[in-house]
Amino acid sequence: MTALTLSTSAAPGLRADAIVIGVAKGAKGPVVAPGAEAVDKAYDGRLTGVLETLGASGAEGEVTKLPAPSGLKAPLVVAVGLGAEPEKDSGFDPEALRKAAGVAARALTGAKKAAFVLPLGDAADVGAVAEGVLLGAYSFTTYKGTAPSENAAKARNGKAPLAEAALLGGKPRDAAYKAALARATAVAEELNRARDLINMPPNDLNPEAFAAIVQTAGKEHGLKVQVLDVKALEKGGYGGILGVGAGSTSGPRLVKLSYTSSKAKKHLALVGKGITYDSGGISLKPAGHNETMKCDMSGAAAVFAAVVSAARLGLEVNVTGWLALAENMPSGSATRPGDVLRMYSGKTVEVLNTDAEGRLVLADALWAASAEKPDAIVDVATLTGAMMLALGSRTFGIMANDDSFRTAVHEAAEEVGEPAWPMPLPEHLRKGMDSPTADIANMGERMGGGLVAGLFLREFVGEGIPWAHLDIAGPAFNDGGPFGYTPKGGTGSAVRTLVRLAELTASGDLG
Repeated sequence: MTALTLSTSAAPGLRADAIVIGVAKGAKGPVVAPGAEAVDKAYDGRLTGVLETLGASGAEGEVTKLPAPSGLKAPLVVAVGLGAEPEKDSGFDPEALRKAAGVAARALTGAKKAAFVLPLGDAADVGAVAEGVLLGAYSFTTYKGTAPSENAAKARNGKAPLAEAALLGGKPRDAAYKAALARATAVAEELNRARDLINMPPNDLNPEAFAAIVQTAGKEHGLKVQVLDVKALEKGGYGGILGVGAGSTSGPRLVKLSYTSSKAKKHLALVGKGITYDSGGISLKPAGHNETMKCDMSGAAAVFAAVVSAARLGLEVNVTGWLALAENMPSGSATRPGDVLRMYSGKTVEVLNTDAEGRLVLADALWAASAEKPDAIVDVATLTGAMMLALGSRTFGIMANDDSFRTAVHEAAEEVGEPAWPMPLPEHLRKGMDSPTADIANMGERMGGGLVAGLFLREFVGEGIPWAHLDIAGPAFNDGGPFGYTPKGGTGSAVRTLVRLAELTASGDLG
């Protein structure tokens, strides 16, 4: 992972492979962002003109590479777009800095060291740039190369990620700046761990293997880990998880990951959908819809990363993660459409579509989480294609049983730069899940399918507990080209939102 340092060095005298500067989109053309004054001086004050000649506009995501003049020790200047120039006396939005840093880090793949002189107005800006660098430099290389010893050194196009980034203007002796850097490092490292899990092929990441990875991390970070295997699930009556995993030779697991603080006054429960591969089961997915279904455990990966992040940050809150892990496969032992499952809550569910499996495993985990009576529950899942139709591929939906809690979750997501949108739970859609055979069916009306899924989950949340459901089906996996600090493949969507919720819970500012 890219090494980060805070530096008070001046850009011209710093030995590095490149100097990264910011360029904003001004009313009359590109504008060099604050922090790059010394670099502009090395170009005799004509840097803006040079950039404009090269076609730079300062638009978000834009990268322009220039040979450095003799006044700089670095041979290359990388100008990265920050988007619209902010109003006078106001700084750049942290998300703009985060995206610009990510784009630059990816553009410098193969470089040993880069100096970032993006505008740093305060510690929050330091955290944003640091996150952007670490997330943008990410590359999944485990399966590259012909021998295990080569894999670690391999990266995109055979080049290693940016090795070191110095954040100039970062005040290395300032406590707030150091704390911002430490937080960004912890969260980004865990988010990248989640990306690795999402990108891992399903023949290597089944429920048992996922649980083992959590156990190893638990030992490393002082977390309590409890794993319920098939026998324990059968004894406990977890019919939803067992029903979904019935068709696979890889048995399901329910993993409980607990971080406790001696100073905690609140308890936050996080529940993640962990379908390590989703074929659709007997309701088999059509060709073209299952090639990326290794990502159907993104919710569990996000919860795992968030709990470990809370531990690394030493947050004064108790955080419990519930990972509902199963592989949804068709076979002679698989659950059939028309079967009835008795859930952990005691309710019965008629399974009308085995590809609506995420809500079944989440239902059991939600009820288990509710039994501990936490102050709030948030579940995360790549749950419905309907949510992608509603919000696209970069925004996740938020549903809740309490409007004020939903608003608080939405604000937390926006604060950390994760696009999200509040969605309703219309009561009239509940009737569509009425079953003549069981207490409820796992399918309802086709229109508004994402909301129907939320209503189903609400049935399994304990009374009086604030609950929110994040449907990350769209942003969890990027099958297009990279953008900002988001790579192709697993994205780690919702990790930063969950960490922020844990911080807000610790401070008593959530909801």
